[in-house]
Formats: sequence, structure tokens, C-alpha cells
Amino acid sequence: MIVILKPDAGEALVQDIIAQIEAIGLQAHLSKGQFRTVIGVVGEEGTIDKEHLLSIAGVEQVLPIMKPYKLASREFHKADSVVEIACPQSGTLKIGGGSCLMFAGPCACENEEMVHAIARQIKAAGAAVLRGGAYKPRTSPYSFQGHGEDALRWLRDAGRENNMPVITEVMDTRHVSIIEKYTDVFQIGARNMQNFNLLFEVGRTRKPVLLKRGMAASIQEWLMSAEYVLSQGNRQVILCERGIKTFETALRYTLDISAVPVVKANSHLPVIVDPSHASGVREFVPALAQAGMAAGADGIMVEVHDCPSKAMCDGPQALLPEQFADMVRTLERLVASLGRKFCSVNAMAPVPV
Repeated sequence: MIVILKPDAGEALVQDIIAQIEAIGLQAHLSKGQFRTVIGVVGEEGTIDKEHLLSIAGVEQVLPIMKPYKLASREFHKADSVVEIACPQSGTLKIGGGSCLMFAGPCACENEEMVHAIARQIKAAGAAVLRGGAYKPRTSPYSFQGHGEDALRWLRDAGRENNMPVITEVMDTRHVSIIEKYTDVFQIGARNMQNFNLLFEVGRTRKPVLLKRGMAASIQEWLMSAEYVLSQGNRQVILCERGIKTFETALRYTLDISAVPVVKANSHLPVIVDPSHASGVREFVPALAQAGMAAGADGIMVEVHDCPSKAMCDGPQALLPEQFADMVRTLERLVASLGRKFCSVNAMAPVPV
């Protein structure tokens, strides 16, 4: 249910209404718009009494949410959500509501020197958030699994050096607390999209969560996974379309461009695309990135490596730094023509030494 409050409902009344809702065993989730304050009321089916909610002083309307994903739906929050990511030295990056971000970096943090070198290169090209893997989910147990906490330190230090927030994948509930010390954004990979215990755990943190779509997941299933995070009070959720399995075998996966406008029509959450994992081939990454941004995506996530032929994982899909820089220039022109803009740490005032 959506509880729409009267225009003159002050903060004290809002908190009183929330307390009354929670007193009858329901969850209350507040959403403040420009003109209206809305409370999403969530509980077991059949336990929500519309007439009782209408009887609470200060309530104007009570409307049903038709989607199974209540908090992620446009019905609950009409305007685009804007997720804010704090930079390590100064400033805040925003994604959503017309502000776009570029996430870039190596698939895996292979050594400290390469992480710092790539961070400097992608920052100069216009990347906003540094990505890199510390714990690597691989198909084979004998493949490189990442450097763990050492890699987290390299990533954090490279981010601090360049005033770039960092994002890394969390695969296990046991890793959440340690990764939280180093990262600015949690990434939930495609294989863990429906790892509900993990979704609950990152939902209890207050750091942004980037949720990748599972390779065989429907859009509704993807949004229901976002609901797990939102239900724990963490509203900082970014969705990532990274390709799904279809009958087509020309590329690794099929980047579902249609998912971008469909998700944005049904949900207020920002959505980005990952053309690197979708294609698996670097020559197709720029075109897929352009398609995603033209469809309305709020950003891209790509892999960049200074020597892909020696990469410890996913070398064939990684862009060289100069290829990334070329792609960024094209995307900036495209996005500007659509009335949006990329947020970049390069545009921030330098930090006093």
C-alpha cells in the first residue's frame, strides 16, 4: 500500500503516522517528493487494513501498489532516485535524475602497481568510480580467485590517491564486514543476484549497492532482488544490465538494451549497462555502451587493462586505456545531446595540499 499524506503534514505528524503503522506490525518506508510525502506500507498479504490506515490523522489517500516489488516501483517513488557516492578526499558523485557515471577498472586487482597505474589513466579519461575485483567468482575452482584483502587495500589506496570512490564485488556474507572497510560501493554479481542472505546483509549497511542482473533472470526477478536490499532500509541501489543468455552465440551474452527503458518505466532506481561482460570482446564494447546510454542508461561499467594479453582474467574484453579515452569522448557527446551529463571527479575543485 501507498499512504499519501496531507500537504500540511509536518515532520512530527509524519513520525507519528510511521509509529502507528509500525505499531500494528507493518513496515513503513518514507519517500519525500517535491509536493507530496508518501509512506510505503509493507506487510504480509492480507494483514494491511486500508480502512484503518485511512483513519489515521494526516492521511489523505491509501492506494495499492500493484507491482510485487513495492519499494522499487514507480508507484512508491515517482521521481528518479539519485544515489550519492562520497569521494574519499572531497565531493560527492551522483547517479540518476540526469546525472551519469562511468565505472571503470581492471577485472581483477593483479598487483598494487597496475591498480594505481590504471586508476590514474581512467581518471584522466573521465571515469568517476574505480572498479576492481578482490574476490573473483570463477567457473573453475582452479582459476585465479583474486588476492583478497591485499587487493582491497590496493584498490582503496588507488581510490584515495585519485579522489575516486571504489567498487568491488562481494560474494559471501562472511566478507561483507571486511569489504565494507575498504569499498565505497558494494557490487553484487550476476551469480549472486538471488543470494537472498547476501542481499539482506548488504541491505543492512548504508553503502550504495550495485546489483547486476542474473544471466537468466527476468526483469521482475531482478527488481525483486533489489527489493530485498531496499526492505532492509538501504535506499542506495543501482541496477546493472550485464547481458542475458539467449539462443545467440556470436557473443558471450546478449545485452538486453530493452531492459533499460523497461526498468526505468517501472522503477525509480538508476540503471547502468556493462558492455564488457555482455560482449566478452573489446571491439564491440564501445558500440554497446553507446546503445545503452542512448536507451536511457545512467552510466556504464567497463573493464580497462594496460596489457590485456597478460590479464589474469577476462583480458579479451578489456579496453586499453587509450580505447577507453576515445569511447568516453564519444559517450560525452552522445549524453550531452540527450540533455544529460557525466559526473566526473575531474570537474571537482582540487583538494588543498
